[in-house]
Amino acid sequence: MIYDRILLTGAAGLLGTELRKRLAPRVKFLRSTDIASMTDAAPNEEQVQADLGDLNAAKELVRDIDAIVHFGGISKDADYEIIHRVNIIGFQSLYEAARIAGVKRIVFSSSVHAIGFYDQTQTIDASVPTRPDSNYGVAKAFGENLAQLFWDKHGLETVSLRIGSSEPKPSTRRHLMTWLSFDDMWQLVERSLTVPRVGHTIVYGASNNRASFWDNRLAAHLGYHPKDSADDYTDEIFAADPHPNREDIVNRLQGGMFAK
Repeated sequence: MIYDRILLTGAAGLLGTELRKRLAPRVKFLRSTDIASMTDAAPNEEQVQADLGDLNAAKELVRDIDAIVHFGGISKDADYEIIHRVNIIGFQSLYEAARIAGVKRIVFSSSVHAIGFYDQTQTIDASVPTRPDSNYGVAKAFGENLAQLFWDKHGLETVSLRIGSSEPKPSTRRHLMTWLSFDDMWQLVERSLTVPRVGHTIVYGASNNRASFWDNRLAAHLGYHPKDSADDYTDEIFAADPHPNREDIVNRLQGGMFAK
């Protein structure tokens, strides 16, 4: 890993908690932040409760930081006013603070929901236009575009991870195509912090699932090679849902339930 001092946002969340325990042993200094409280700090970890929507707070969070792993924000759909305040204003504040502080790279947890209105029969790569399926998806599309602007205009690198469904194990038929194991999620973050030059790279976050509607050829330089597979859970998932309704949006669009 080429960065010694890392800021992790959203550190109290499901994925943030996984990342905290994997990042701390691999960096000299980890600053973990969330609006919620955290416990069990590692010896080299500083924990800070903060609201990213406050630019002054964001400036303090990025002080003396080399790179940011940004998993903060609301992780589900909500009224636009809430999404705007937390996932858009907070995102913009973080990037502006990072630019001022001279941060070199950001790893951003984007989402399938930035492209959720593509049909599950379509195979898409990172060059397709965004088609957000929700207010949450709009915020993720905004984040990807802001990341592109800050790379083009200020030289701040970003890897935008279009995460599918990162959960302990897949539980639906759609997850057979979108599941991202915690180990593979960590590999994506690690590769994003290790490759010498990324510019602004968009990569689809999915494990080595046999069925997929995503093509990661435009992110091949990351060297991401997922190890886990939703295929191991196929029998269990088919038994729980033996006769899916193919006309249901959940089974028809890549964004699933968020597109309803």
